[in-house]
Amino acid sequence: MGQTDRGQLPPRTLRLPRLYPIVDAETLTSRGVALRRFVEELRDGGVTLVQYRDKVGGEEEILRHARTISDIFQGRKATLVMNDSPRLAGLVGWNAVHVGQGDVALGEARAAVPGDAIVGCSTHTEEQVRIADAAGADYIAIGPVFATSSKRNPDPVVGLDGVRRARSLTQRPLVAIGGITLENAASVIEAGADSVAVIGALLEPGEAAGMLVRRFLSAMPPVGP
Repeated sequence: MGQTDRGQLPPRTLRLPRLYPIVDAETLTSRGVALRRFVEELRDGGVTLVQYRDKVGGEEEILRHARTISDIFQGRKATLVMNDSPRLAGLVGWNAVHVGQGDVALGEARAAVPGDAIVGCSTHTEEQVRIADAAGADYIAIGPVFATSSKRNPDPVVGLDGVRRARSLTQRPLVAIGGITLENAASVIEAGADSVAVIGALLEPGEAAGMLVRRFLSAMPPVGP
């Protein structure tokens, strides 16, 4: 990612919820799911953090959908995370952004947002975890943990051992992503992840997303005091 090293920055105090839903515009469209209804179900299920990801839409469409998400969570204590673009996050008043290895560098993202903004980073190897840790990511995502169909060209699977190795390399909050389901979510937390990011697992045919959220939260140990 070409991270800009700001020195070995200590982890900030950040507690992530166990469930980190990603609202992926392309996935919703391919499954015929309306964004507003899906996000409302996430909210009603008890979600307190949502990332919005749109790899195919234009800026106006992304901003329109982001404003819809803002409206849905208005008055709720929730963290709204923009994928890729610190600038778009600022335009909709979101205070969190997530960057990947092919997106804007972590240091550049940090420089483009307010000082209290949350900046997360995707990683796929031990070296990338080390770099993200040194560059001051507020949280680090590791994956794919299991095989996933939500990306066109996914990185190699890291498995639960990859989660354990990432945990050993950083004290920062760790988000696991990729192929996580109700059946394996608890094992991912046990391997050292603080939170699990899910996309398709909340889009099961015939199942309300809010009910799936509740099942995920029940399947994992609660966040400690």
